[in-house]
Amino acid sequence: MNYYLIASAELPMLPDIVIIFGLATLVILLFMRLKVPTIIGFLFTGAIAGPYGLSLVNASTTVDVLSEIGVILLLFVIGMEFSLKSLMSIKKAVFIGGSLQVALTILIASTASYFLGFEWNVAVFFGFLLALSSTAIVLKLLQESGQVNNLTGKTILAILIFQDIIIVPMMLLTPMLAGESDNIFLSLFYMIVKGGLVILITILSAKYLIPNLLYRIARTRNEELFLLSIIVICFSVAFLTSLMGLSLGLGAFLAGLIISESEYSHHATGKILPFREIFLSFFFVSVGMLFDVGFLFQHIGIILLLVLMVFSIKFIMTAIAVRSIGVDFKEAFIVGFSIFQIGEFSLLLAKEGLKFELLDENNYQYFLAVSIITMAITPFVINKRENLSFKIVNLPLPKQLKTKFISAAGSISMANFEGEELSDHLVIIGYGLNGRNLSKAAKRAKIPYSIIEMNPETVRVEAEKGEPIIYGDASNEIVLKHVNVHRARVVVIAISNSDATKSIIAAIRLLTKNASIIVRTRYVNEISANLSMGADEVIPEEFETSIEIFTRVLNKYLIAKDEIEDFTEEVRSHNYEMFRSTKTNGRDRLNLDLPEINFVSLKVARDSGNYINKPLKKINLREGLGINLVALKRDGKTTSNINGETKLKFGDIVYVVGKPESLGVFEKEVGES
Repeated sequence: MNYYLIASAELPMLPDIVIIFGLATLVILLFMRLKVPTIIGFLFTGAIAGPYGLSLVNASTTVDVLSEIGVILLLFVIGMEFSLKSLMSIKKAVFIGGSLQVALTILIASTASYFLGFEWNVAVFFGFLLALSSTAIVLKLLQESGQVNNLTGKTILAILIFQDIIIVPMMLLTPMLAGESDNIFLSLFYMIVKGGLVILITILSAKYLIPNLLYRIARTRNEELFLLSIIVICFSVAFLTSLMGLSLGLGAFLAGLIISESEYSHHATGKILPFREIFLSFFFVSVGMLFDVGFLFQHIGIILLLVLMVFSIKFIMTAIAVRSIGVDFKEAFIVGFSIFQIGEFSLLLAKEGLKFELLDENNYQYFLAVSIITMAITPFVINKRENLSFKIVNLPLPKQLKTKFISAAGSISMANFEGEELSDHLVIIGYGLNGRNLSKAAKRAKIPYSIIEMNPETVRVEAEKGEPIIYGDASNEIVLKHVNVHRARVVVIAISNSDATKSIIAAIRLLTKNASIIVRTRYVNEISANLSMGADEVIPEEFETSIEIFTRVLNKYLIAKDEIEDFTEEVRSHNYEMFRSTKTNGRDRLNLDLPEINFVSLKVARDSGNYINKPLKKINLREGLGINLVALKRDGKTTSNINGETKLKFGDIVYVVGKPESLGVFEKEVGES
């Protein structure tokens, strides 16, 4: 019995899916060892499995359908990540820098193509293809190196965002360039009218319809229903725009934009992202299937020359565009070395050009070869981009030009990028009683914080009050990245679900090893599991409640306050040490070997020890009490510039290090009674 034929009959696409994913797994595993982007792995997989390779895949139509779904989901996620509010902080770099980079590249590439003998419409289409860079590859590399949030990273992000937006009108103009319309101006007018109508529907939906719909769905706490509703919104808006004669991609982007204006966008992105990655892989595989490897080797000389031309044009035009918004030459060169490649949207646009016969098979093969090579060399160029930029700046140039090259940055600086992302902050997961009290304490202490909460009613009410709260599942990487958990100092998990708590700890530890994770749990027997997952401290409500009960009982029997406090401290220290003994990683063993010292902050409210208005060198804190003053806060300003002439004043908050008994003495003499 031929089981392959049976499987093919029951589900015709199944053998092809198995072949594609199986081959892709092996190829990407190899490419990751070589530090080559996964996108190149999928393209290479398609080339091997396609008709120009080993002809392993027969149902190319099925692959094309799945790849179309991937493109829809890609544009949908980009729309959800495209927040109009947050982009206003880098609007100059987006709209001036981005538009200049695209316009200059199209102009130069189109002119060059026209003089090489191509018709004007084909030349303009070539300009479209060259203007776009790879958002997926570049942002992934910047995230891995932690350079997304510096000046260069934000400038790159701004230009890539503009490119992601401009792909929509480019796709709408492609049929017109191909002569599909007899009256191009009338077609353009109809396109503008349709676009205006779609934009109006988008604004109304984003403001009134979708947020209320998602709010009602989120209140059910049914994750399957939430995911289903997100997918329905995506595909229904895409279908609506296709009925109006516009592209499916435009509809998907607008659907994402509608959701982005609600408080559920981050949670929705985390839910849809795995599906996008799966279906998008089919897009790159489908492109790879059209690539003729033999063609590459037969025309290697011309292809390498074209790669050099594309690299030079995009590098120079990008550097000019970035310099025009006030960034200095060195940074402009770094940006140019980052986005010189041809991007994934160009591959999508090229398939449209092939369909409308703006590209013939020969030119399409040249384009694919150049695209794949520029993508493949991107990681290596980005790793060397700063050295390359320094070499250009340090060229033996005329003095006037040299002065311009090494000039400081102009009107753009990090200060121009408003809304800088949080760092060294507190992340509160769960906004019940514990979360609320913690946020109040953080606000009073002026500690920056963010809140993640799964109750949509709580999120809506608290957001209206101005609390920095978002709706989302804290075990999702996208949600955690939105609150910058990898830069947080402390994360407090204050939820009741023990399984969810463990998932959240694991997700946090994948993103950061530095943040201290403090967990609230219900029962003592849950401590060990949370510590083993990566929590630093676990506070069991059961145990703390028992302490509160016996404290109140002893008070009723008129036991002295200091005796109660000593007994409470003894119980806490003994039991928590016992609980922590189950955690045996190196960091905890190190803590046990450290000397018994504490770091505390105290407010100077009295002077029983005669410390006020005297130079520190005369009161001998270190020699007399065995403590060190490391910083103080006065009039809202904190300084660590402490010397022998520094004097303490009433109202100062002092930060001191020492043994607990020494700190206790100092607190009695200067602290609040």
